[in-house]
Amino acid sequence: MSSTAPTAPTAPTVTSLFRRTALPAALLLPAALLTGCSLVDSGGSCDGSGAARKDLAAQKVLSSPPAGAADPANYRGAGVSTGCDDDSAGPAWLHAGRVYAFPGTRQAVIDHYTRTAAAQGWQRGPAPQAGAACWTRADDGRHLVLDVDFQLDSWSPVPDPGKGIGYEVMVGSNADGSAAGANCTD
Repeated sequence: MSSTAPTAPTAPTVTSLFRRTALPAALLLPAALLTGCSLVDSGGSCDGSGAARKDLAAQKVLSSPPAGAADPANYRGAGVSTGCDDDSAGPAWLHAGRVYAFPGTRQAVIDHYTRTAAAQGWQRGPAPQAGAACWTRADDGRHLVLDVDFQLDSWSPVPDPGKGIGYEVMVGSNADGSAAGANCTD
């Protein structure tokens, strides 16, 4: 099973979009009960992933929302959360993400991140779908995936965007930095 540790004490945690499609939905634990990754497993372990998760959380794109975006009403001050999912075959999946409320449209969010990601060296993945858009890049030999996701119904609690829309922006990577499975098609 996976363990996660938020960067901010009140930050929500969530299984990445990439692993949600391959794994059954898991219950999210309150942030106060979460601890660092400490499984003693080889290959797909979260052991020693703290520095890599901190690097993911520092990616500029996570703190580059469109003008008018803010924390959802029920997630004030949450900031960036990080996690490590090691409950599948292969390398553990590290991720850092942030949820925003935005008074505009999904297309405005996609357009903003298309420009922002390109300016920060990200390469566009497949054409965006109604629920998400994706970009990739390598950073110091680590293969990264950037995802903007509008499907937040599995969050607990579901983010309250007020009169706007809610979305998550997330950067993920295999714990070993490999490209295997670290792309927009998984």
